Amino acid sequence: MSTRQASDKDEPRIESRDQLVAPMQAGEKPPERWRIGTEHEKLVFKTDDFRAPSYGEPGGIHDILMDMQQFGWEPVEELGPDGTTNVIAMSGSDGTISLEPAGQLELSGAPLETLHQTCAETGRHLDQCRQVGKEMGVGFLGLGMWPDKTREELPVMPKQRYSIMMRHMPRVGNLGLDMMLRTCTIQVNLDYASEACMAKKFRTGLALQPLATALFANSPFTEGKPNGFLSYRSHIWSDTDPHRTGMLPFVFEDGFGYERYVDYMLDVPMYFVYRDGVYIDAAGQSFRDFLKGELPALPGELPTESDWWDHLSTAFPEVRLKSFLEMRGADGGPWNRICALPALWVGLLYDSTALDAAWDLVKDWTMEEREALRDAVPAQALNAPIPSGGTVRDLAREVLDIAHEGLAARGRLNSMGDNETGFLNPLRQIVDSGKVPAELLLDLYHGEWGGDISRIYEQSF
Repeated sequence: MSTRQASDKDEPRIESRDQLVAPMQAGEKPPERWRIGTEHEKLVFKTDDFRAPSYGEPGGIHDILMDMQQFGWEPVEELGPDGTTNVIAMSGSDGTISLEPAGQLELSGAPLETLHQTCAETGRHLDQCRQVGKEMGVGFLGLGMWPDKTREELPVMPKQRYSIMMRHMPRVGNLGLDMMLRTCTIQVNLDYASEACMAKKFRTGLALQPLATALFANSPFTEGKPNGFLSYRSHIWSDTDPHRTGMLPFVFEDGFGYERYVDYMLDVPMYFVYRDGVYIDAAGQSFRDFLKGELPALPGELPTESDWWDHLSTAFPEVRLKSFLEMRGADGGPWNRICALPALWVGLLYDSTALDAAWDLVKDWTMEEREALRDAVPAQALNAPIPSGGTVRDLAREVLDIAHEGLAARGRLNSMGDNETGFLNPLRQIVDSGKVPAELLLDLYHGEWGGDISRIYEQSF
C-alpha cells in the first residue's frame, strides 16, 4: 500500500459522485505522457543467522532506512501505535522506499519514460541496498514469499494501518496475515488515454495476469519445505479477503468504465480513516455510509477526497485502478526479472497494435475459463491449460512475440542504440526452458542443497 504523506486538514469533502470518478478521469494522459512506475519488494535478513530484523534493534529496519540518507533519501515519519514517532519510509528522486508489514523493503519507483530508465533506477536502488547491507549486516532476497519463517518469527513494523489490518484479516480469510507478513511482489503502474483505453487495458491485463503469475512464480517453500505450489504467494490471495481480491468479472461486461469501478470500490469494506496523523479503525464499515455521514467510526462526518484516495488503495484485485492501472500478479524476484515485468506489460499495453493482438488472444474466453486459469496457475504455472487449447507455455510464446513487437514499435533507444526488447530476454529463457523460477529452486532443494533451505540465502542480491 502507498505511504500516506498528505494532510487531511481543510480538504474538500465529497458531496457528489463526480468527485469519486475524478481520480480515474485525472489519470487520462495522451500517449506521449504515458509513464512506467515499477514497484518491487524484497525480503530483508541478517546475514549471520538469516533471521528477519526487527524495526528498532541495532542494524534493524529503522537503521537501514536512516542509512539511506547517504544517497539523498529523506525520512518520512508517522506516529506509531504507541504514540511515538517512527520513520516509516524514505522519499527521494527515485520514488519512495517504504516498509511492508514484516519489514519487507519496497521501492515504489518514480514515473519514468522508458524501460532503460526503469532498469537504471532499479540498479541504483539495489546498489544502495547492497552498500547499506554491508554496513548493517543484512542481505536482501528476491522471492515471492519467506521460504522458512513462521508468522511468529517475523517482526511487525510500527505503522498504524498495519495494526488495523492485522486485526481485521483473520475475520475475512485464513491467509491474510501470510499475505501481509510473508509475501513479496513486483508491480507495474501504467497510464491510459481515455476511459475506453483504460477499459481495454484493464480487460487485457486482467485476462493475462495469470500468465505473469506463471512466468514469475517464485514462492515454492513454506516454513522450510516445498508447499506444493510454484506461486504460493498467488494462492494466498485466494483466501485473503473475497471482498477486495480476485478477477473482477464486471470488468469484462459491456459498459465497464469508471462508474462501474466506483460502484465496486463503494462495496469494498473500509479499513481506516486518517485524521490528524492518526489512523482510525473503520475495518468492515461502509464507504457508502461514510458518504451519508453515517460512518460509525466518525459519525456525522463526510469523507474528504483523500479519504477516497486512501480507500482506492485498500482493494487488492489482480489489476487495480486508481489514477493509473496496477499490474499485480507477479512474485518478487531478482534484479533481471524486476526489469522484465514492466517490459512485458509496456510491450503489450503501450502500443495499439500489440494491445489489439493481445486482446484478440483472450477476448473469447468465458469468465469461468478465466477463473479456472487463475486458480490453476499457482500450482501448475506454465503447464496450466488455457481455454483456447494448449498450455500457458504456449500462450507465453505468443504473448512474448506480441510484447516484443510492441516494444520495437515504441522505438525507445538507449545511448548504445538498443531498443527495449532485450528486457524480455529473461522471460524468453523461462519459456524456452519450460521451467519457472520456482521449479529451478525446487531442483536445487532436492539436489545440490540436499533439503537444506538455508542455502536459498545464497540467492540474495
